[in-house]
Amino acid sequence: MLSNKLGRSVVLSSVLGLMLAGCSSQSEEEQVSKTQIEAMYDQAQRSMASGNLSLAQNQLSSLNSRYPFGPFAHQIQLDLIYLHYKLDNTDEALAAVDRFISLNPNHKDVDYALYMRGLVNQRAEHNAVHDLAGVDRSDRDSSMAEEAFKDFAELVRKYPDSEYAADAKQRLIALKSRLAKKELAIAQYYMERQAYLAAANRARYILKHYSDTPEVENALAMMVESYEQLELPELREDAMKVLRANFPENRLVSTR
Repeated sequence: MLSNKLGRSVVLSSVLGLMLAGCSSQSEEEQVSKTQIEAMYDQAQRSMASGNLSLAQNQLSSLNSRYPFGPFAHQIQLDLIYLHYKLDNTDEALAAVDRFISLNPNHKDVDYALYMRGLVNQRAEHNAVHDLAGVDRSDRDSSMAEEAFKDFAELVRKYPDSEYAADAKQRLIALKSRLAKKELAIAQYYMERQAYLAAANRARYILKHYSDTPEVENALAMMVESYEQLELPELREDAMKVLRANFPENRLVSTR
């Protein structure tokens, strides 16, 4: 009886020893991995600081793939969003933002992710070559500008105290003017083809949705001219009253 108890005690001691050894080994492996990850992350940061963004992107992408739940996982994902943006990798940047927000909806840096999504969409919409050449492209596709507007508006609405909110508000002003110009270009297209009702409707849309943009003056003037062509004197006079009250120097006001 005593020998059986002694035997079981020896077995239990052996098993416990193996378990403790395993735990110790696992802890050491985790520590080594953490040290390796930290070293690799520091290396990527140095690449970024020196301006070698492509190398930094490759290094962080490798880290993200090998250690998706490592100690720097969230920061690595945020850094990759920034690098995709800087390298004009629009699709990758948007996918990385959406993935981060989806997996970490309550993370303290969600406001930054939203801000970066707005920047990515705004840059995708922007055409530096035409801007530098002084070419007016108000009639070009505005879908990315609309997405950027939604992103910045969501940031300001959900995180009004964010450090990025002030810049987002300024970008909303510029984007609103850009979208108003697109509507005005469409209205002008209808005017040139004598589709006056369609032109007036587009101009009225500008007044409703972009009332605080400079494009309102031209929209009102277009409404006056459209209603005159359509022989709708009451609507023409209503539009003229608003134009006269807000833009007394407009050519239509001064010639009537």
